Amino acid sequence: MLPPDLPAHRTRAEKFDDYVLDAVERLEQRWARQLEGTEFAVEDVPPSHPAPWEHGGVPLGRYFPADAGLPPRIVVYRRPVEIRAVDDADLAALVLDVVVEQVAHLLARAPEDVDPGYRP
Repeated sequence: MLPPDLPAHRTRAEKFDDYVLDAVERLEQRWARQLEGTEFAVEDVPPSHPAPWEHGGVPLGRYFPADAGLPPRIVVYRRPVEIRAVDDADLAALVLDVVVEQVAHLLARAPEDVDPGYRP
């Protein structure tokens, strides 16, 4: 138990999940109708086999279109994203960029159209 004057400890994974939720909430303010039913998830690492459209490098996220009754799904890969971030602020910004890029695939739009604050 923690004393009441100390903040509760959050794991890196919990903080990362919060960054993803913050990014999704930001985008839902503008794209709620288009994102309705889309699942967002966090996985530690991407599968060892790349998707057919992926060439080189480790993906930071992936968009899976709706298929066979399953809703569209966007996955952010925690470990590869964390490795690229220099601090918590950079991590939050990078998570937002990854989510924006994957939502852009879903909406068939440029990331800059999905979120004007997107930084390539």
